[in-house]
Amino acid sequence: MRAAGWDTCFVVNDETVVLGRLGRAALVRDDDAGVEEAMSAGPSTVRPSLELDRAVERMRAQHLTMLPVTTSEGRLLGLLERDRAEQALRELKRDPARTLSEGSPP
Repeated sequence: MRAAGWDTCFVVNDETVVLGRLGRAALVRDDDAGVEEAMSAGPSTVRPSLELDRAVERMRAQHLTMLPVTTSEGRLLGLLERDRAEQALRELKRDPARTLSEGSPP
């Protein structure tokens, strides 16, 4: 995971409900701890309706590189990556008529 640039892993159940988060420290642990023991339960999540600037502010304040986007039932819809979200905000400031649904180049 780390070689691929990931520093966080989210734990979900069979219904894709987010149960916890394995952060940097948990991912480099050198013991035989189980996922339930190593994870932080109840990680911070956001809904798709949250405005992008508010999500970025939250990630900055909490020193997060990504946030899980979930339904109101806690089902994982996707991950909002801080770097990409900040890039999208910069693009929107340059061209306010553009919407996020138009997408941005990867």
